[in-house]
Amino acid sequence: MLSHHVLFWLKADTTEDQKAAFRKGLESLEKIETVIQFHVGTPAPIERAVVDITYSFSLVLFFEDLAGHNVYQVHELHQAFLDEFRGLFEKVVIYDAQ
Repeated sequence: MLSHHVLFWLKADTTEDQKAAFRKGLESLEKIETVIQFHVGTPAPIERAVVDITYSFSLVLFFEDLAGHNVYQVHELHQAFLDEFRGLFEKVVIYDAQ
């Protein structure tokens, strides 16, 4: 199994409508056939020194293997998401683990 965790920091001037559209765009990625588990979220209100709550959205995907991840990376839904929304985020950090 391979996990793909993406943290997005949206630009400060992102509107609520843009945030809603961004979330909907993230949710569209669940339709990619190699995704076996999926979660979209925002920071939980946990105040501890070791918890980073500065990001705007979290996307966690699980794939059976690296091949499934590779399908996701070039999939038309993923590419369409990037094309439409990459202008909204100022920072993205990705953690892949197997």
